[in-house]
Amino acid sequence: MATAADRPAGLQTRLLQAILTRDPDDKCRRVAALPGPIGPEDRWADPRSLPVPGRPERPRLVPPRQLERRGVGSPEGRARLVHAVAHIEFNAVNLALDAAYRFGGMPLAFYQDWISVAVDEARHFGLMQTRLQQMGFAYGDFPAHDGLWQMAVSTEDSCLARMALVPRVLEARGLDVTPGMIRRLQSAGDSDTVAALEIILREEVRHVEIGTRWFRYCCRQQQLDADETFQQLVQLHFSRGIKKPLNRPARLAAGFSEVELARLESLG
Repeated sequence: MATAADRPAGLQTRLLQAILTRDPDDKCRRVAALPGPIGPEDRWADPRSLPVPGRPERPRLVPPRQLERRGVGSPEGRARLVHAVAHIEFNAVNLALDAAYRFGGMPLAFYQDWISVAVDEARHFGLMQTRLQQMGFAYGDFPAHDGLWQMAVSTEDSCLARMALVPRVLEARGLDVTPGMIRRLQSAGDSDTVAALEIILREEVRHVEIGTRWFRYCCRQQQLDADETFQQLVQLHFSRGIKKPLNRPARLAAGFSEVELARLESLG
């Protein structure tokens, strides 16, 4: 007869194990094993405490202003750019895992969506890690900053705020800047990195759309106007505005309204 110890760990436990895992390769393997049916025993009603995500000792985390400029005119400059993207993707794995672990009482589709995002982000990290290795470097060889995770801490008490500010502001920034990165790397002749970034850009549209969908779900649940609420949250947390230009076609595909885009372009 099977005992409790013989049964597979529940979804909460597996999510937490993946979040706390420090080794990037082991974290990605745990993430790849997460998808599957979610049963009643895997659901939870109350928000979970926010764990500190596991991460390797390197890269060294520094304030953004201390990072060197990532010009693509030299092999090291291109490697620094790839390393920065790899670090963003590693953080995005933890952010997606935390969304699925942190917020209880949501529909099953919410957890399925964010687990699927974690799987994509882990694969994106793998693409960048492989590219770094091909360039003669490794993840951790350059310093990085911790801005993405700091926003997770700031939104730990509100699923609505998390959906608004992480996927729809910080991750949506990738939709704006990646086309320019691709053009610069094309000019430098780095077709391998371009190919990886094109995959990431295409799939990140879906990730931002998932954030849009669940942000609007939370607004409906609280009887709030989504456009007004988004503007208020952006003004509260990003008083200096949002960097431009915006990638309007990608943001529209990710569920932004024309009203939201006009207001974002008028801020700052």
